[in-house]
Amino acid sequence: MPNSRKPVFLIAVLLTLLTVSPAFTGEPDPQEFTQIEHGRYLATAADCISCHTIPGSKPFAGGRAIETPFGNIISANLTPDLDTGIGAWSDEAFDAAVRKGIGRHGGFLYPAMPYTAYAKLSRDDVLAIRAYLGSIEPVRNNVPPTSLPFPFNIRSGMRLWNALYFDRSEFKHDPSKSAEWNRGAYLVDGPAHCGACHTAKTFLGGDKTDQYLQGSYLQGWYAPNITNDKRLGLGNWTVEDIDAYLKTGHNRITAATGPMAEAVSLSTSHMTNKDTKAIATYLKSLPGKTESVAPLPKNSATMVAGGAIYRDQCSACHGLDGRGVANLFPAIADASGARSNDPTTSIRIVLRGARSVATAREPTSPGMPSYSWQLDDTQVADVLNYIRNSWGGAASPVEAKDVSHVRSDTAARGD
Repeated sequence: MPNSRKPVFLIAVLLTLLTVSPAFTGEPDPQEFTQIEHGRYLATAADCISCHTIPGSKPFAGGRAIETPFGNIISANLTPDLDTGIGAWSDEAFDAAVRKGIGRHGGFLYPAMPYTAYAKLSRDDVLAIRAYLGSIEPVRNNVPPTSLPFPFNIRSGMRLWNALYFDRSEFKHDPSKSAEWNRGAYLVDGPAHCGACHTAKTFLGGDKTDQYLQGSYLQGWYAPNITNDKRLGLGNWTVEDIDAYLKTGHNRITAATGPMAEAVSLSTSHMTNKDTKAIATYLKSLPGKTESVAPLPKNSATMVAGGAIYRDQCSACHGLDGRGVANLFPAIADASGARSNDPTTSIRIVLRGARSVATAREPTSPGMPSYSWQLDDTQVADVLNYIRNSWGGAASPVEAKDVSHVRSDTAARGD
């Protein structure tokens, strides 16, 4: 660049920093919000809009089908419409629904509405959310009732479920931990309800508390381990890596796709830097498992075949060393999700392709093409075995039957 243009360039950089840096913008403190602002922030942290909005329709008007192992739950209209929304609800009824799982007319709600997490919120938090929802446009939308097969349609059965799995206590501050840690714990276990996706479930749909945030299958994806486990979780991520991922959907290791892309787009990318860092600090404090897995032999047939496919099809973006390009193409050599004990997400991405999320701070959303037409089930298993067991990594083998199952499942879903 000619020297005569350097001052112009430096001024442009300075203006950019003044525009985006929280240090210059005076990033708002959620603790100082008005009631409606506080409610908007909590509703965003809770990602309410995702479940209660059919893509392309009016925000919070409900009617979106939420997939569960027991059938689809239809989300409610949260707009202040008097007849079809929550406009005529009392504060007590709204609080009972959000924090206790009790519907307006006294019936039990299903935990697809994560009241088990929202119980951690205070009554003031919930009434702030109500105040915000009361300020949005009312939408008349008669949402069809949820209709589950027998015996799950008997809502009184939720009384037993709640006795087994529902802890009604509000969040309790741990005085032995920092304010930042406590804020992160509140967000993770409360409004952000991370365990709804990332904690494994029993056959009745309750949390397996001994597997807290260690990963779980849902809706055709596998939500990864987000503890500090070095092999399977975030052990190789720094606090800054997690913070960047939550704020932008990208970091030096990976990019958000699938359901997490929606969560980043609609929720975490709108949180304050202070809160995303608090979440990161809390997650890094969670101990991981100590289990180890022996890598597949490098000279095994699946590793040799997988290595050849990787060099031909994958290395152009992810590199021969698996390091990719920071904030652009995932570094699969370091991506613990690629070595998950449940390979569903990895198989799905190879078969169906994926597009990473675009956010205000990272507007580029690179995509990966589908290889379902080019690679058969054995070849997909081979290339994943190579990825999962190279560059110092180790994971259980993926078999052709695993790929076949995911291929048929995604086709049936129309994903």
